[in-house]
Amino acid sequence: MIEIKEAVKRFLDINVLDHVSLVIHDGDRIALMGPNGAGKTTLVRSILGFYHLDSGEILVEGYDPIQKRVAVLEHIGFIPQMPPPIRLSLRELIEYVSKSSHVKPKRIEEEAEAMELRIADHLSKPFFKLSGGMKQKLLIAIALAKEAKTLIFDEPTANLDPKARERFYERLQKLPEGITTLFITHRIEEVEGLINRKIYMDLGKVVEDERI
Repeated sequence: MIEIKEAVKRFLDINVLDHVSLVIHDGDRIALMGPNGAGKTTLVRSILGFYHLDSGEILVEGYDPIQKRVAVLEHIGFIPQMPPPIRLSLRELIEYVSKSSHVKPKRIEEEAEAMELRIADHLSKPFFKLSGGMKQKLLIAIALAKEAKTLIFDEPTANLDPKARERFYERLQKLPEGITTLFITHRIEEVEGLINRKIYMDLGKVVEDERI
């Protein structure tokens, strides 16, 4: 469970998060929506421990994501909208993920194959030199192979072609019961069959929270 209590995050004296309170239960499958600048990505980064709140509290499985970040990240798989400029080769990246997150390389390879990415053909290539679609497929494979209790996706299909999008959503339909998913998305029609809750943010506030 993720508990967010009166969370405030300021940038340049602007409340990017303005007293946000939410409870995300195990098994919630959420579409997090709103215009650019609504606070969606800031909220997710605060959950992941990337940002210190100015006030309020976030707890992930009872842990503070700043004080207990390693414990928090054990429970979460995250796919960013923009792949980071990782300079490691795919072989080095997979080895790092395997050691730091206890993910078997074989599981990453299986998830990548499901996205039609043959890792074996690219192991010596630096991650940052892959195409945008290949980067996103690998990040998806890593997140799903981790078998975390919570999956957070920030516009995960932005760099995928229509066929890869279809395969991605087909894979998500096979996730076990009880897995929590949170999609930051502008394409509600793509995730309608995968969600049971819609949260809409604007100007740093939650303005709508509806179960469906």
